[in-house]
Amino acid sequence: MGARESEVSEIRTLRADLERQRRDALEQERQLERYASDLREVFKQERARAQELQDSYVATVRALANAVEARDAYTGKHAERVSAYGMQLGRQMGLRLAEEAQVEFGFLLHDVGKVAIPDAILFKPDPLDEMERALMQRHTIIGSEILRDVGFLGEAKAVVRSHHERWDGAGYPDGLAGEEIPIAARVFAVADTFDALTTDRPYRARMGIAAARAVIEAETGAQFDPAVVTAFTRVEDAALERIGQELAS
Repeated sequence: MGARESEVSEIRTLRADLERQRRDALEQERQLERYASDLREVFKQERARAQELQDSYVATVRALANAVEARDAYTGKHAERVSAYGMQLGRQMGLRLAEEAQVEFGFLLHDVGKVAIPDAILFKPDPLDEMERALMQRHTIIGSEILRDVGFLGEAKAVVRSHHERWDGAGYPDGLAGEEIPIAARVFAVADTFDALTTDRPYRARMGIAAARAVIEAETGAQFDPAVVTAFTRVEDAALERIGQELAS
């Protein structure tokens, strides 16, 4: 074979190798695209399952909250309103908790422990005696025990146990003070009081928003975290009114 023929043969061989490499690369690219497509489909399926699971959690929590509130015709949609007020306040403070479903679950289930409190105490029209008050206060501990092994509730349990703690340490059940109290429970305390003050009760008529704000501000540093109260003053009346109207009893 002459030199010319040898060069032509080498060129052909190189071209064949390059074509084979091109086909291999193309096949690898297609295979990677198939893998990526499969991964996207798996991700979509997992996300759908996660959403279904989250929806079932929400439905379960709301059903339990409604069952608790069904015992007291006067509270109406109290848990839902407090949850909405609390999440609005959390957003005003720029807190991560405002985006946490677990915290919202805690707001909704804050009084779940009252299922174990006798009706004679729960609905007593007169002031409770010392023993009755002690039993009533146990609803925070009972509630946290009821939810103890429910893994998906997470931070919700802290709200259930600590929502009656006070900034000055005079609350219950653990006598926590200041920042020892979980921030979600501190936010809840303000939202809960606002809803109680602006809702009709058998023993008093509801207050207006301005009057309720004044009561809350008067308890700054005593019952309530000053930072939470300051944030609450920045929540617009219109937002509070909208929640109250949409979730009226």
